Order: sequence, then structure tokens, then C-alpha cells
Amino acid sequence: MAETSTTLASIRKWIVDHKLRSVGCLWLTGIAGSIAYNWSQPNMKTSVKIIHARLHAQALTLAALAGAAVVEYYDHKTGAKADPYTKFLDMDAPAHKD
Repeated sequence: MAETSTTLASIRKWIVDHKLRSVGCLWLTGIAGSIAYNWSQPNMKTSVKIIHARLHAQALTLAALAGAAVVEYYDHKTGAKADPYTKFLDMDAPAHKD
């Protein structure tokens, strides 16, 4: 059971680090699945099948982007990624004067 949780944690970390890549993969999977489903419908023209596949993939992509936004908000809210650049700033340095 511990191995499953570490696997899920590593998958979640990869998705958090590669949000746009995961959304793109989800879009590609969505359009491929939608084309496969629409191709099994015999009463539609090819152009309609392609348009429906694009619309389904677009809706799935919007849902994935909303999910990525929620994850990003949650990470910033909990402090996991509150300010990744503070390690590069010297907080003891005097302020610049004009």
C-alpha cells in the first residue's frame, strides 16, 4: 500500500511540474478517443465527426486547465510553492536608494 501512495505522489509531482505538457497529452488523448468514438457512428459525415471530436477535446482541455489552476492555487495557498525565488534573494541586503 505504501508503494501505491509513493507512486501516486510521484505522478502528482510530475503533473504539478509539467502542467502544460499534461494538458497537451490529455488533449491529444481526448481527440484520439473522440475520433475513435465518432468513427463508429455510421450516420454522420466525416466533417461532422472531426468537428465533434475537436469540440469534445476542447471541452476536456478546458476542464484540465481549470483543474491545473485549482492545483496551482492549492499549492500557493498551502505554501508548497509560495515563493520559489526567495532562495535567490538576499533579504539582509540594504534597500536601494534613488
